[in-house]
Amino acid sequence: MLAAQGLLRRPAKKATKQDVLRAVRRMGALQIDTIHVVARSPYFVLWSRLGDYEPRWLEELLAEGKLFEYWSHEACFLPAEDYALYRHRMLDAESQGWHYSRRWVEAHREEIERLLAHIRERGAVRSADFARTDGKAGGWWEWKTEKRALEMLLTAGELMIARRVNFQRVYDLRERVLPTWHDGQLPAVEEARRGLALKAVRALGVAKARWVADYFRTDKRQTLETVSALAREGALLTTEVEDWDAPALFHPENRRLVREAARGGLVPELTTLLSPFDPLVWDRARAREAFGFDYRLECYTPAPKRRYGYFTLPVLRRGALVGRLDAKAHRKDGVFEVKSIHLEQGVTAGDELVKDVAAAIRECAGWHRTPEVVVRRSEPKTLAARIAKAVNRR
Repeated sequence: MLAAQGLLRRPAKKATKQDVLRAVRRMGALQIDTIHVVARSPYFVLWSRLGDYEPRWLEELLAEGKLFEYWSHEACFLPAEDYALYRHRMLDAESQGWHYSRRWVEAHREEIERLLAHIRERGAVRSADFARTDGKAGGWWEWKTEKRALEMLLTAGELMIARRVNFQRVYDLRERVLPTWHDGQLPAVEEARRGLALKAVRALGVAKARWVADYFRTDKRQTLETVSALAREGALLTTEVEDWDAPALFHPENRRLVREAARGGLVPELTTLLSPFDPLVWDRARAREAFGFDYRLECYTPAPKRRYGYFTLPVLRRGALVGRLDAKAHRKDGVFEVKSIHLEQGVTAGDELVKDVAAAIRECAGWHRTPEVVVRRSEPKTLAARIAKAVNRR
């Protein structure tokens, strides 16, 4: 799984823009989130795999049409070649839950038509281009009419994200962003299901059947049926994994990796910090079953009830999820603050672990251009001082 996700070891050479595209294609989806106490999640997920790279490359790939944005696991950057697999979701926009409301669209048809006419005549727009006129404050559930209309039209596939400016979405007509597409290219629904199931298993490296649906948020029952059919046909292969309660699935393209894993040839070397929205941990049940790591993001939990912190980053060390770290990058001050770090129960804070984790923190801080590292608290309590000392040791 680590090898398939690009988390076995760092690339031998400094990352290029093509490496960013390859990483997104390997994962199949790069989840978008706007929280930026450290780097925003999509940039952070790429750093976890590639090390130091230029974040602007991700937005350049979007503007160049190598990637597109749509609802997958959640809102995601997706490989452009996978557009056909998601087109059915757009044509059945109501299947996307709260992202689309036919009732709202019908009630605001006049405003929507005006908005589309504006984009046709004047070009791409941002939500910020429209002044609020209803007197309400902003907020997640108080979007202005134009913002909500833009999102509805995006979900329905009439608009696409042409590019991002300062991480703000720039919306344009689908035919201008993706001029080569026409719905005569649309695959059958079952073909799209099969395509997404195959990509999910390939991205996971090795998987239980029940994990597959969550990866691209496909229907659980249908995905289980699709996966079973693919396994019967030999389009997916199976093997046994020690202590697993079900056969393991893998994609034929990962046959070599599976063989290497079976003979002990895949040796995890990487120690890094992960985004809460990293594909390795975004499925809580899978992270618990595969790694014995029970992870819950607490930024939506009231502060007094948080156990670990606002935006804790899982710590991956040489194939094991050994702890979680609550950090904040104070960019103006050049300080990377580790508010707390907690090791998992049963993990021993030996010298080698301290050295590895400190190196990962130092590398992360350097990428954020916040070279001064401060470590506040830890569990065990003596760990903070040891990591701080190791971080600052050159």
